[in-house]
Amino acid sequence: MMSENRKSNFAGNTIFSDEKVLIEGLKSGSEPCYNRLYKLWVSRLYRFVYGYVKSESITDDIVQETFLRIWTHRAELNPELSFKSYLFTISYHLLLKELRRQVQNPLVGEYISYVTQLHTSDEITERAVEFDQFEEALQRAKMKLTPRQREIFELNKEQSLSISDIAEKFSITEQVVRNQLSAALKVIRKELTDFSFIFLLFMFYNR
Repeated sequence: MMSENRKSNFAGNTIFSDEKVLIEGLKSGSEPCYNRLYKLWVSRLYRFVYGYVKSESITDDIVQETFLRIWTHRAELNPELSFKSYLFTISYHLLLKELRRQVQNPLVGEYISYVTQLHTSDEITERAVEFDQFEEALQRAKMKLTPRQREIFELNKEQSLSISDIAEKFSITEQVVRNQLSAALKVIRKELTDFSFIFLLFMFYNR
């Protein structure tokens, strides 16, 4: 444990602006440094996870578990390495673990396991950047849908409404909903060919 004097030195705003110093403080057990790092990264991490799972409760669990592991394994931190990479690697694997639990298709589960083993921490960090680009591309793609196609797509894939619920909501048949959704997915898939892995997670998690 650090001495109280050393802990207090980490509390200054000037030192808090240096992430490397914050990591050194966290590594030594500084709660103020941990809290500062949490505030710096929690919003970005939350948005990254929520973008895949579209569930506040699951996102909360994954984000909190990520930061709990950061604290629990703080002694293993290396201030010379990327904290962002370490943080997103933990979150990414928790995310895929949850996804494997949810997905019933064994082939998809095997593919996710393969991807989990394949990616390095640097690639996972890049995946966080890629997800930002995916969000922008998805919004552009949805602009190419008809108003009804967009409504149905968002209700089904982003708000997890069932086909029957959507049919009831719009007073249309389930087959009409399926047709509209199929047409929307054809457009979306074409526009998001550069984001095939993220689109796979998005589609299977939000079935």
